[in-house]
Amino acid sequence: MRGKLILVIGPMGSGKSTLMRHAIERFPELRTPYSYTTRPRRPDSVENEHYKFVSTEEFEEMIRNDEFLEWAKFSNNYYGTLKEYVQEGIEEGKVMFKEMEVQGVRQVLAHMDHKDLVTVFIDAGSWETLVSRALQRAHMSDEELERRKKHFEEELTFMPDADVVIHNRTPEEKGSAMQAFEKIIEDALNQAHISHA
Repeated sequence: MRGKLILVIGPMGSGKSTLMRHAIERFPELRTPYSYTTRPRRPDSVENEHYKFVSTEEFEEMIRNDEFLEWAKFSNNYYGTLKEYVQEGIEEGKVMFKEMEVQGVRQVLAHMDHKDLVTVFIDAGSWETLVSRALQRAHMSDEELERRKKHFEEELTFMPDADVVIHNRTPEEKGSAMQAFEKIIEDALNQAHISHA
């Protein structure tokens, strides 16, 4: 059987990172496609399964060679997912998952057979709820809040198109959100005949 690529989409504060960390602990056979990036390597950063650091020239050459499943530019740095890695994983029956921005997801949907994909949107509630949570954690300037609001509105446009919407709007919903996320992964693993006992 073929594997699956599970794409996780959601605005800031939606709990995406928490859900994904939980999933990796619960299902160690999951694979996360790494990102190629031109951002400077931080002093404490190592090249690992999450990032491959390349120069801008190398990245742009890879774009010209059509090597990316999706790519984008944020804050003058490129980020992209290697097409070959994902295609090989699916053909080998691997289940992979990755957090992704909406523009990246739309590129993937244009390049891949939808039967190889599951798109999961994490609904975290209204902008007012999210910004209230964010401001409890850290101060943000008006400019930063406006930037994040635009990003929130962009992410929200994908919710009607997602295969699955998981509601994670309140602390009370956290447990059911994790169960729903686990079920998606279990179904994908079962379809790929991968044991996760």
